[in-house]
Amino acid sequence: MRFQSALAIYFLFWAFSVFFVLPFGVRTAHEVGGELVPGQAESAPHEFSVKKVLLRTTIVATVLFGLYYANYVYGWVTPEMLDWAHRD
Repeated sequence: MRFQSALAIYFLFWAFSVFFVLPFGVRTAHEVGGELVPGQAESAPHEFSVKKVLLRTTIVATVLFGLYYANYVYGWVTPEMLDWAHRD
């Protein structure tokens, strides 16, 4: 696999991981005893840390890409294994 291809696939894993990581660790103002700003929804996060989200996303994306690349090199799961229709 070329470096550019691996980088593009890693970026895709990273972009998908953002949506996986975003809901974790979110607390509302009601849960932490804070006040709501007028017009703020009760379900809105109390505070948002970009650094935490970026770090968590990078860790998840790196682990997932590592598994993907290891499968690419060692061939643990092949397309033939996933062909449940047994098409020839």
